[in-house]
Amino acid sequence: MFSRIWTKPSTKSCSEQIQRLKAVLQDCDVVVIGAGAGLSASAGFVYTGERLEKYFSDFAAKYGIQDMYSGGFYPFATPEEHWAYWSRYIYINRYMDAPKPVYDDLLKLVQDKDYFIITTNVDHCFQKAGFDKKRLFYTQGDYGLFQCSEPCCRETFENEAMILEMVKRQEDMKIPTELLPVCPHCGKPMTMNLRSDNKFIEDEGWHRAAERYKNFLRTREGGKILFLELGVGYNTPVIIKYPFWQMTMKNTGATYACINQGQAACPQGLNRQAICINADIGQVLQSLSDAVIQ
Repeated sequence: MFSRIWTKPSTKSCSEQIQRLKAVLQDCDVVVIGAGAGLSASAGFVYTGERLEKYFSDFAAKYGIQDMYSGGFYPFATPEEHWAYWSRYIYINRYMDAPKPVYDDLLKLVQDKDYFIITTNVDHCFQKAGFDKKRLFYTQGDYGLFQCSEPCCRETFENEAMILEMVKRQEDMKIPTELLPVCPHCGKPMTMNLRSDNKFIEDEGWHRAAERYKNFLRTREGGKILFLELGVGYNTPVIIKYPFWQMTMKNTGATYACINQGQAACPQGLNRQAICINADIGQVLQSLSDAVIQ
């Protein structure tokens, strides 16, 4: 398996690498996008600073929460407090639009291409931007889905109406007890459909998306492919990063491109097929999309 020790960041200038990526985008037949948290962060979905103060100043003051993500693990005393926090969190990070048009710029680049997207993000930004949902594989779940905490079934449940009601009716950092989500089959508490332990539900939709992704890769194997990695870190590299490296190495007609502020790198043996851009993803995509329009 790959190790970070083997990686080598690019020493070439961003402008040179962006021009290389532009040329590859124009020339390739297929684009496989791998997206991580850095992409949504570039789009404005950050969990600290002004957004934390705007939406969670009360929780921050009472519980000392310093970022939204870690706040989701806080051991609240009651489920009413837990869901007051999580409903607000889900509302602003799943049902509100991204502050910046990063996903829109990405769509401009690939909408006329044969593309597929695999992502560890759970914020639904791709579909909100207009990407074809049949070309998307959300591997780690979706903020917009509940599942049984047991779980008693292999089923997930849309949560938008329930979340909006929780946000609307919460007071003093608590939701009304009657709004606590429970499984319609067994009556046990519901939880988020997020891969955090071995109880994560891979429902029918998850398996259909996984199969579509597998078939897409199989039927395009050996072609002129751009593996475009955006904002993927090293928390779960076996999902996107390592497979992208491996598939590029096996295909001399493929290119691996990584855009990630401060973390763009690749194995030394992949350098000739790689484009690594250490810059803000949004700025790079905007530059590329502007060039496409021109």
